[in-house]
Amino acid sequence: MSRQAALTRQEQKERTRAALLDAALELSQQSGFAQISLRQVAKQAGVVPAAFYRHFASMDELGLALVERSFATLRRMIRDAQRDPDVFTHIIDAAAEVLVETVKANKTHFAFVARERVGGSQAVREAINHELELFVSELAVVLARLPNIENWSSEDVQMVARLFVRNMVANAEEVLEMPDGRPDLEAKIKEGARRQMRLIVLGFEKWRS
Repeated sequence: MSRQAALTRQEQKERTRAALLDAALELSQQSGFAQISLRQVAKQAGVVPAAFYRHFASMDELGLALVERSFATLRRMIRDAQRDPDVFTHIIDAAAEVLVETVKANKTHFAFVARERVGGSQAVREAINHELELFVSELAVVLARLPNIENWSSEDVQMVARLFVRNMVANAEEVLEMPDGRPDLEAKIKEGARRQMRLIVLGFEKWRS
C-alpha cells in the first residue's frame, strides 16, 4: 500500500470516528446519552452498525470518548489563559469573560457534560467526575501563582480550586439555559460570576493553612 493510500485510509477512519461522535452528541441532546442506541448512532453517522465496532467496542466506550472530547475544550481554556499575562492582572474579569464566551462557542459539549454529569450512565458519570477532578488539579497549578496563596498547603490550594470549578459549572449551566440574543442576561451572568469569584478571593488574605 502506498503512503498516500495509507494516509487516505487513515483520514477516512478518522472522519468516520468523528461522524460517530458528532452523531451521538446530537442524538444525546434530545433524550440523553443513556437512551440512545448503537443503531441510532450508526444511522445518524451514515454507516452500518458493523462499522461502529471498528471504532468503539461499546456505547460506553463511545460515551467516554465524548467526555474526553468535551473536556478538551476546558483544557484549552485554562491553558490559553495561562499564556495570557492579562489573566493574572485582571483574573476575575478575564475568567468570567473567558468562561461565558467559551461556553457559548461550545454549547453542545458543555450541555453534554452538564446533562450526563447527573443523569448519564455510571461509566460516563464517573468519567466526567474524574475529568472534573483533573481540571481542579490543573486550575490549582494556576491559582498557586496568585498573591496570598503561594504559601498555602497543596490541600488548601486544591480546596479553593474546587470552589472555583463548582462556581464555573454553575455559571456554565446558566449560560446553557440562556436564550440566544439576550445580551442583558449574558451581562448579568458575567457580573454574577465576577461577584462570586470576588467573594472567594476576599478570603485569600485571611486564610491560614
